Formats: sequence, C-alpha cells, structure tokens
Amino acid sequence: MQFNWMLLAVWFVIPACYAADADETKAEASGETTGLWQKLGWVPGVDSTLPEPARFGVEMELGNMAQAKAWLENGLPPDFMADRIGSGLMIGAWEGNVPIMMLFHSFGADVNLENEAGEQALLLAVWKGHSAAVEWLLQHGASLNRPPGKWSALHYAAFSGKKDLAADLLAKGANIDARSPNGSTPLMMAIYDGHVSIARFLLDAGANTRLVNEWGDGAMEWAMRYNQTAIARQIDPEGFALLASQPKENWGKDTRSEAAPTELDKLLQARRHLIVRGISPTEVDRNIAALRARYARQAREDTPPRVSALEISADPDEPTRQDAQITNEPRPASPSYRLPRQNPNKIPARRP
Repeated sequence: MQFNWMLLAVWFVIPACYAADADETKAEASGETTGLWQKLGWVPGVDSTLPEPARFGVEMELGNMAQAKAWLENGLPPDFMADRIGSGLMIGAWEGNVPIMMLFHSFGADVNLENEAGEQALLLAVWKGHSAAVEWLLQHGASLNRPPGKWSALHYAAFSGKKDLAADLLAKGANIDARSPNGSTPLMMAIYDGHVSIARFLLDAGANTRLVNEWGDGAMEWAMRYNQTAIARQIDPEGFALLASQPKENWGKDTRSEAAPTELDKLLQARRHLIVRGISPTEVDRNIAALRARYARQAREDTPPRVSALEISADPDEPTRQDAQITNEPRPASPSYRLPRQNPNKIPARRP
C-alpha cells in the first residue's frame, strides 16, 4: 500500500499529539498555546465563534487552551459535548490534561456528567491510567462509587489492567463488588481480560466470588472459560478439581472482542482531523478502503470452514465396515466486512 508524503504527514504528525509529553504539548491554564503547534512553526488562531461538536472535540484533544478559554468566555456551555468522548472536562480526563479540566471546572463543568455510554470523567481517566487526573477528580467531587448497574472506576481499573489505581481506589473506599450494567464485578472483569495480578489482589482483598451476572456466570465460570486456572483454583480448590475433570467444551466458549487495527485507527483519526480543518479526506478514504479489504481477506483466510454434514457410508455386503466423512460448507465468495470500531466510549460496553 502506497501513501504520498502529505498523507504520511497527516497519519504520523497529527496522532503524535496524543502521545507527546504533556508538559510540551498542552498549554498552561493561562491560555497560552505551546507544544506541538509551535514545533511545527504554527500557532493556531483563536476563533470566538462557537464550535460544532467535531471541531470542539479535535481542539480539546489537542489541548488548545486558548481556544477553549475563548469559547467559554463567549458563552459556550461548560458541559458542551464533543462528537466523541464527551465534554471538555471528560476529554481532559481522557488525555490526562489537568489544566484543561481545571479550566472547564472553573466555568462550572460537572465532574459527574455522563456521556452517551454512561461514563464519567473519572472512569475515562482511570481507563487511560492518568493518576494525576484521577486524584484531581476525586478531590473535586467525582463519585467514587455509582449505583448498581453502572460501570464503576474500579471496574475500569480492573478491566484495563491498572493495578496501582485499583489499589488506590479500593483504599479510598471503592466498592469491591460493584455491579456493571450486566451484573459483572471488577473481579470478573480482571479475569476476563487476563489481568491475573489484579484478580489475585481483589481476591486477597475479599472480593465476593459467589456473585453472578445476568447470564448466570460468576468469577469461577469465567476463570475456567478464559483459562485462568490458577485463579479458579484460588477461588475454590474443590470446585476447580470438579470442573477440571470435565471436558473443556463444558466450560463455555472463550470469545473476546477485538480492538480496531492500529493502522486503521490512525487513518480514522487523521480523517476526522482533515474534515474539521476543511481538507478533503479523499486520499485517506482510499487507504481506509484498502485496509478494510486487506483485513477482510485476512479474516476470510483465518475463518475455518463450517461443518455442513457428517456422511456415513457402509458396504451392503459388509455392514460392519463403515466410512465417515465430514463435508464442509464452502466459504462465501464475497464475505461481508464490518469496519471494527475504536471508540473510547464503547470499549468496556462492547465486552461482557
């Protein structure tokens, strides 16, 4: 796959702002613009015209403090929602940008506001492992625990593998047996995503292993299903011995969702930035289509044929001699392919 130099610049330079050092890429609360833009020799202008959600989201993700301040001073609601992630304060939490969180909070932003996925800023900061943002949010009224049926910060710490944050949240009073929308506990989520050290930590801290979700599965069932046998043995040694004696097929199918390929995610980010800047995304669209086709072919090759029938034949003259043959259903000539989604709002919600 070939890219021209302009597309390569868009692909690698724009997303680089997400990984750059916070001290270099994010402006101070005074509203000065620093970091990546100055390195590129361009300081973005400040436009007081109130934005639409996509432009608002891009500018806040890039940490454009001066623009945020100008919009807020011109009447932008402090809880204005971007096209993804959520409000300005939520985007600050997702990016680990405490100054931008402080700015929106000073204009009255709600630290416990929920986005479309039911997430709050604290959950987003925990998911990305931004401990400073987590501490700031808790100091400014973020809810450590939520009502049953909602994702909690401890769920997100366990599910994303943030053991230090999980320990800190638990020490501050997080509910160790919080129930998610489908009734799963933080312990179950740690087991599901293979975070053994967090699962052990939660078990040692007294997590209830008898709770089950709406499908009737508990920590033991998930430990067996997802091949976390050491955890299953710790949960219930006798129960583990009984389950281990059964065929693995009886434990349930190990199915997990997959994140979008990194290449595809970068292209989608670049496309969004181009549209907001008023630049045609034609080149990016071509390469997105090429990537989709490539992953569709790969998925087709990796998918085993489906069993159509088991044929058993016998010789009439010798009935005891039989042959068995599995007939496979051929793969479709042109399989459909749905573009995987990579949306921070949906990551936990898409999984059990």
